Amino acid sequence: MANPTTPTIIVCDGDQTGQELLVESLRVFDSAILGVSLTLQHFDLSLENRRRTNNDVVREAAHAMTATGLGLKAATVTPPEIGGVGSPNRLLREGINGSVIVRTGRRIPGVTPSVGVAKPIVVVRMAVGDAYGALEGREGEGKNETAWRTERIERSICVDVAEYSFQMAAQMSGAVYGGPKWTVSPVYEGMLKEEMDAAASRHPNVPYRPTLIDATYAGLLTESSEYPLVIPALNRDGDCLSDMVLAMFGSIAGAESVLMSLDENLRPRVAMAEAPHGTAPTLEGKNVANPMAMLLANAALLDQAAIFYNDESYKVAAQRLRSATLEGAAAGVRTFDLGGESSTSDVVDDVIARLRRS
Repeated sequence: MANPTTPTIIVCDGDQTGQELLVESLRVFDSAILGVSLTLQHFDLSLENRRRTNNDVVREAAHAMTATGLGLKAATVTPPEIGGVGSPNRLLREGINGSVIVRTGRRIPGVTPSVGVAKPIVVVRMAVGDAYGALEGREGEGKNETAWRTERIERSICVDVAEYSFQMAAQMSGAVYGGPKWTVSPVYEGMLKEEMDAAASRHPNVPYRPTLIDATYAGLLTESSEYPLVIPALNRDGDCLSDMVLAMFGSIAGAESVLMSLDENLRPRVAMAEAPHGTAPTLEGKNVANPMAMLLANAALLDQAAIFYNDESYKVAAQRLRSATLEGAAAGVRTFDLGGESSTSDVVDDVIARLRRS
């Protein structure tokens, strides 16, 4: 992407505590604090506005994100009713042609992991297809009633997930580990395994340990690795895996999630960052939720801005923001989920103070 203007971030406002955390995290984007300039363009993706516009606002946000390359999203409510507005995440993924979702579990300074993990663990999952959006139904009555679902994956998405996993492992000096249940499902799940093997042949210097998904879960809890791990996964498997991985390091609110759309060379073309946790309605208005995931989402987006707009100052800003966030946690400025007593705004205030000093 060329560099004719200041990077423009499409900000997708959300619901409940998700929106509160977004508002708090955006305080660090002050150019006087961060040292770089950004333009923020807001789209109201609250449930009320999605219903009012019949999801047109979601489509408009996706179109704008495709144009600028950068998006930041608050957690949103997906209503349970059949025939309603549904999930804005699905519409955004389809709208930007997103193919992979990247979630990184890493040590949080001052927080003891629930298991003996030291190196980062990255889950690279399909962003579309599989169990999500599948046709489903029920037939029969009583004990004879059956439920069915027709799932579908595409080879192009398998290629994106596999290749991006190996590229990330190469960047991290890590290993590609895990995979689907290809022995039970050699036709359906085996498609991803085929592309993992093909990517491995293109990246012979990256350690490769293909492992069935059930053994992957067990291995993450019982084995230690000398390398950072990158796990390519189907959509449903990756959704479950990433929540477990983040919890292993201390909190699902302790890391960011990035949706990627890749170009023909399998390089990121559009990146939308968000916190992987939900809207946490029980915490709304209490100023106690953990803003770390949103702050790290901001840092991840700055890394992408450096690439898309060919400006290393945004990479420096990303490093400063990430360091300030983790240093604050190490110093004990943490919310209750990480064993601390700080409020949401206390954590952000501390990060801003550290950014000013640096």
